[in-house]
Amino acid sequence: MEPTLTFPVIRGIQSGREYYVAMWSLRTMQRISIFDENDLPPELRAQRILNKARVPEIANYILDNPDDYVFSALTVSIDSEVEFVPLEGQDKLGMLIIPMEAKFIINDGQHRRAAIMAALDQRPALAHETIAVVFFLDIGLDRCQQMFADLNRHAIRPSRSIGLLYDHRNEKAKLAKLVILKSSFFKEIVDMEKSSLAPRSRKLFTLSAFHNACAALIEGHATGNLDADSALAEEFWEEVASHFPAWTQVKDGRMPASELREGFIHSHGIALQAIGKAGNALLKLHPKDWKSKLARLEKIDWSRANAKVWEGRALIGGKVSKVTTNVTLTTNVIKKALGLPLDPEEQRIETAAGTRELK
Repeated sequence: MEPTLTFPVIRGIQSGREYYVAMWSLRTMQRISIFDENDLPPELRAQRILNKARVPEIANYILDNPDDYVFSALTVSIDSEVEFVPLEGQDKLGMLIIPMEAKFIINDGQHRRAAIMAALDQRPALAHETIAVVFFLDIGLDRCQQMFADLNRHAIRPSRSIGLLYDHRNEKAKLAKLVILKSSFFKEIVDMEKSSLAPRSRKLFTLSAFHNACAALIEGHATGNLDADSALAEEFWEEVASHFPAWTQVKDGRMPASELREGFIHSHGIALQAIGKAGNALLKLHPKDWKSKLARLEKIDWSRANAKVWEGRALIGGKVSKVTTNVTLTTNVIKKALGLPLDPEEQRIETAAGTRELK
């Protein structure tokens, strides 16, 4: 009798085909041999090649959150004949018998599996924990490749904003959310869900943009006390808002947000982050009188039509650019207006960019 693998499953039907759902311990998954396709050309593989750079990040997620990590099921094809033996009086619950030489091919979840293997090497105690596995019977390479395409066809990565909104581990995200929720002003103009604003959106900024700005602001100033840090950030941003009357007009519904975004740099995430970066230096150099210095924000010509200042900084070819270099070059304009010196890296980027000299 040929050796077999046997484990309990639930049998189901999808598109007229049988499939099975099992609950594997991580030790079992570690012991099951998965067919390695990495050496095959793309047209002969059923899956994209494993991106090894992603594995440590996912493994650390498990190791850093042993009490509340969560994974969805793996999807696996079995390239073999199998036998389902129902339990007495059952037609959906039973034992799945698989030849030992069967090939298991991961259709969805290869990076999760690789990360689990890496985490097990560092923390063997995880071996008793479990993960759901959905098994399909593989009827050839074409079907396997089609399964991969179908499983990923409708997969949409959630927006960064909603990821931050639901992330309760990220301290900087928690701070940004707290500032918004405590501020009657920013609560009205920050979109908590989207990472890009529709033309007709009534909001001025996204949570992801506000998070970047808050992170830049408190870098090196954070005490670790969320209430105290958020109070400082809220005070700073409320003061900044007082110098942009147009923001208030948008909040009150007296001006369309789209009109402000089309006309002015200060209504874009790059400006918000740059103000946060400049504010960081302002709090450090002027801890007592920083509020009075912020009044100089009103002296900056924020108009997008002011290409002499913004082209090559916040704008590239007339379009807003969010890349790191452009954030720094925009920060330089604000720091100059606030009477703050550029740090060596900011000066290096300023010199390398060859933009119009700041006055």
